[in-house]
Amino acid sequence: MDRLVSSSWPRPSRLSAAVWAVAVLVCGPLWGLPAEASAAGGAALHRALSASMRTVGGGSGAYVYDLSTGRTLFAARAETPRSPASVEKLYTTSTALIQFGAAATLTTRVLGSGTEQPGGVFQGDLYLKGGGDPTFGSAAFVHRSYGMGATVEDLASELSAQGITSVQGKVVGDESLFDSRRGEPSSGYRPDPLLTGQLSALAFDRGESAPAPDPAALAAQRLTAAMRKDGITVTGRPGSGQTPTGAIELVHLDSPPMSTVVKLTNQNSDNFFAEMLLKGLGARFGQDGSTPAGARVVRTEAAHLGLHPKVVDGSGLSAIDHTSPRDIVRLLVAVRKLPIGRDLKDSLAVAGRSGTLATRMRGTAAQDHCHAKTGTLIDVSALAGYCSAGSGDEIAFAFLMNRVNVTTARVAQDRMAEAVARS
Repeated sequence: MDRLVSSSWPRPSRLSAAVWAVAVLVCGPLWGLPAEASAAGGAALHRALSASMRTVGGGSGAYVYDLSTGRTLFAARAETPRSPASVEKLYTTSTALIQFGAAATLTTRVLGSGTEQPGGVFQGDLYLKGGGDPTFGSAAFVHRSYGMGATVEDLASELSAQGITSVQGKVVGDESLFDSRRGEPSSGYRPDPLLTGQLSALAFDRGESAPAPDPAALAAQRLTAAMRKDGITVTGRPGSGQTPTGAIELVHLDSPPMSTVVKLTNQNSDNFFAEMLLKGLGARFGQDGSTPAGARVVRTEAAHLGLHPKVVDGSGLSAIDHTSPRDIVRLLVAVRKLPIGRDLKDSLAVAGRSGTLATRMRGTAAQDHCHAKTGTLIDVSALAGYCSAGSGDEIAFAFLMNRVNVTTARVAQDRMAEAVARS
């Protein structure tokens, strides 16, 4: 959600860089466009946008670009970096779609270190190894919160289907894919209530149902209980640790596809999902499963486009994150030309219909025609995304408003989006 606060995986290939290079070639004209809107047409739009910008002061900037014609429609202080709040998630989720791929999944595994005996007896310990799936948890929690996801009940059923009737040992939770920091930079990496979860490669129910200092042990405990309920005897007490070399995978469960995880992240502005994705990027494509490593992966992707946002987290909770309206639009335009462009657009809230925009712009030209990411801090409000204009053109926009009253800023953003949709 938007925050009201004060201020041994394979290394990546060159595919991502190549994809961005194609985007640069496709979107090259955007880099050299003038800051002011063309005088031919768009005068009414320019007046409407200018009027709204005057209500939010000099700490705000905006940029509007017509993808269909390749023309800048409006720019006001568009080059100045500002706090994007949760609009930051556009950098995180577009990088996740590019790097992992829209169909990719995050896998939770159960491995065994021991021997299988007659009668379905496993002599040894089982290791529940987390893969950074933010949806992982109990069936009740997952279905209530997301409608889909990997559950301990499904893992227990899979183990039973493999013929396992007894484990002469214990279940050990392994969260070693990520570091042990539970929060993000704005909280000093300590647990943050506004994350609505505790970061862990083996987070269970986001850590909400029973916050614990050892999420891996909690997940092992819940899997043990699910196995016993499914008729599997487990003799040992659950705990946490690392999976030994040579352990054999017995069963696994995948998260929903990355396109769905990204939609769960963006539509309701889920800070926990964004930070989990960032650590996952660091673990898979960076140096380790940490927030700083993931942030470096995101900055590297942006640099392929000539963009240089200040990225320190995945969610935008930190006031240190900075980017400009023009760079946000450059990102939106470039991604729209890529195979994952539709997935990113579909992940955004729809004006008057869904997510963080469900109650905004209802009954206006923007309803159903604008897909956007919102952002909120205590004196920051932002909106960025795409609108289908009355002319039939597709328009990308970014409104970043700092040092503002949030309510006033949202009124201005809604009027601006409505004007874009009418144009």
